[in-house]
Amino acid sequence: MKAVTFDGTNVSVTDVDLAEPRVGEVRVRVTAAGVCHSDLHVIRREWDVPLPLVMGHEGSGIVDAVGDGVTTLSVGDHVVLSWVPGCGTCRYCLLGRPAQCEMVASVVAPNGVLYDGTSRLSKDGKVVHHYLGVSSFAEMVVVPESGAIKVRDDAPLDVIALIGCAVATGVGAVRNTANFVQGSTAAVIGCGGVGLSVIQGARLEKASVILAVDIAQDKLDLAHKLGATHSLLITPGMDVPAEMKALVPQGLDYVFDAIGKIVTTEQSIAALGLGGSSVVVGLPPTGQTAQFDPLVLAEADQRILGCNYGSTVPQRDIPRLVDELMNGELDLESMISARRPLDEAESALADLNSGAALRQLLLP
Repeated sequence: MKAVTFDGTNVSVTDVDLAEPRVGEVRVRVTAAGVCHSDLHVIRREWDVPLPLVMGHEGSGIVDAVGDGVTTLSVGDHVVLSWVPGCGTCRYCLLGRPAQCEMVASVVAPNGVLYDGTSRLSKDGKVVHHYLGVSSFAEMVVVPESGAIKVRDDAPLDVIALIGCAVATGVGAVRNTANFVQGSTAAVIGCGGVGLSVIQGARLEKASVILAVDIAQDKLDLAHKLGATHSLLITPGMDVPAEMKALVPQGLDYVFDAIGKIVTTEQSIAALGLGGSSVVVGLPPTGQTAQFDPLVLAEADQRILGCNYGSTVPQRDIPRLVDELMNGELDLESMISARRPLDEAESALADLNSGAALRQLLLP
């Protein structure tokens, strides 16, 4: 099959061999794959990942084959790919927190393999690694059964690719991580795919104020279309937390950092009102640290919350998000800036890196 690989230096579209699904696994023919900022971390070498690998972790498709022991999926099912394929048996899965699955955290994500410790991908007889258990920049994938979430057949198969990462993360950050209280005020720093999903999540949870913060006016305009009530265009030298507080004088109950740079994380904490929560959604490079004043945090009864995958329970949350899309409650089409063939993966990554693109779909 054709797949987009990264060897530590080059992103290239090449022929890769894909083995048959083993016990508890399924093969999915990929319909669409979203290009996410996390893919940039890989090619910038900001995250320690095994190489070479097939890129991509956001996608959708149709089940093409099932391995022994698969009980919840059948050939022909429409699915959204989930990069946290919970094992269902570890402590965190049993507590209802599959986003912290021990098998994903200790085997799948760091080692670039599936549950049995091996890869289904190879080239010229040499191992090629999976990325986050998905590797959706390809014509087909083999994933654990729990990594392919069955959804309704009438949903647009290309658009729902976004639900596998950006939308599940952004809406989940509001619903699951923050446990958002209706009528609260919220701000979102960064209006890319995840940030716009946070804005839609805050709208769905009936926030009284949604402040969108970004360096690009066109993204702020789109944020208003998707639910923002206020916006702040960042300019050089601006005291961003002070400006945020001035726009929402009643105080910000939740500030979501959808960028993951140290400066934006620190801004999200500094902008909080009394009792407010900073939710760190965007992921920074490995090893960086942020600063805050713990006395202010304690006296103001504030909180800093880490958010991995929107604290999502994929089998519960992803079908619900698809339903909300089909009911007109979620607008995902407005978040898609381009649909491109797989051969244009490198250009799509460059456009994302430059800030010229929102969510782009690769269509194998």
